[in-house]
Amino acid sequence: MPDTAAIRSWHRTLPHSSQAVPLARALVREALSGPDQDTAELLTAELVANAVEHTEGRGPIELYVELLASHCQVEVLDSDPAPPGALSSPEPLEAPDPLAEGGRGLLLIRALAAACGHRPTDSGKAVWFRLAATTSLPVQRQHPPETSPTSA
Repeated sequence: MPDTAAIRSWHRTLPHSSQAVPLARALVREALSGPDQDTAELLTAELVANAVEHTEGRGPIELYVELLASHCQVEVLDSDPAPPGALSSPEPLEAPDPLAEGGRGLLLIRALAAACGHRPTDSGKAVWFRLAATTSLPVQRQHPPETSPTSA
């Protein structure tokens, strides 16, 4: 039976604005290291950007990152119940218009993730991807980024 207990997990509520994308990338960069860190950052940025662009400012965006023995999973929750295009479809996605500025996010996620999908939630949907277990915990820093200075 595969190990499904999270070794570590992170959660962040993101604003429904363009600031959500760099905040999400920063969390992934702080949470994970290894050869798939850049891929995790890229795919997370795609999911969060889609949530910002396609949910019309309704409510915050939730980001969950879990590191398990077998894989890393990133999940983005938003308030729009509509499924994210053909993310989970077994059919190949159409190539985007080479002159279009957008339309490549789902293609990237399907191409680079070990698995991906979506599920309904009580308040909208969750969209997720998994990367194989080549991702690891980062080296512990002497001063964690969210600690505040203490006064003597």
